[in-house]
Formats: sequence, C-alpha cells, structure tokens
Amino acid sequence: MTLHNSAMNLLPLRLSARLALAALLATGFAAHAQAPAGEPQLNLPRIELRAGMFRIDTQVAARFHERQTGLMHRTSMPQHEGMLFVFENPGVQCFWMKNTLLPLTAAFVADDGTIVNLADMQPLDENSHCSAKPVRYVLEMNQGWFAAKGIKAGAKLTGAPFKATAP
Repeated sequence: MTLHNSAMNLLPLRLSARLALAALLATGFAAHAQAPAGEPQLNLPRIELRAGMFRIDTQVAARFHERQTGLMHRTSMPQHEGMLFVFENPGVQCFWMKNTLLPLTAAFVADDGTIVNLADMQPLDENSHCSAKPVRYVLEMNQGWFAAKGIKAGAKLTGAPFKATAP
C-alpha cells in the first residue's frame, strides 16, 4: 500500500489519538461492573455522538462480554440513546437479536464515522445482519430513528471514536 506524503505525516497523530481514546475508554470501563446474566446492561460508560445536528447519548460496549450482551433484556430505550459496539480491529461484523426485546437498527460504521450500511432487526430474531465491508464500530438505535432523521448509508457520525482517524 502506498500512502500519500501528507497521510504519512498524519500517521503518528492518528495512532496517538487512537491510543489515547483506547486508554480513556479502557480506564472508564474498569470501574463498571458486568450485568448479571439475564439482566440488561445499564451502567456502561457513555459518550456523546452526533449524526449531523442530532445528538446521540451512547453507551459504549468495548469489552467482549459487553458486546456479547449488548442491548439484550432491555424493555425500553429512550429515542436519543443507543449503544456503540467497539471492536479491536475492523472486520465484517454480524449481529443478531437473541434475547433482544426491542426492534433495532444497526449502523455499521467505518473508522472515519461514515455509515457503511444500515440493517433493521426484529426482536428475538436470530438471523444475522452483517456489515457490507469490514468495520470497527456498530451503533444500535431504536428502529426507525435513522429513517425518521433521514440518515442513510454514507452519512457521517462524529464524536470521540471517530476523531482519532480524522485528517
């Protein structure tokens, strides 16, 4: 792979920003207890994301067991809230709705905050919904939130996780 000269100059900045974000998220997660089996995760760390002018209060699931539980067992979620799943490396991410009682839409998000694709998911459905290409982030919101705001694939999310890759 050949990098443009200006990209090469930004590489250390991008790496240090990503490491700083990882350290911040890791220290915040250490203080949060895991939810007992069969109960919703309500105490994960939160960050603010934005989709254009729309604010999203986001719980962050960055550890394996947090991602595995996700929004399972939740009976409601405020309209402006969601859950951001953060993976260590980009990959084709697939989600299902086992033990998930809310209809959700998953936004599969590239490192720069661009929504790659959206997938509507029905409660308790165990069919897989996957990213169209490798991604590191998946944002789950109440089903209909993205459509009501006119947010589609190609739109950009902003917030701390995506600043680490901004030029």
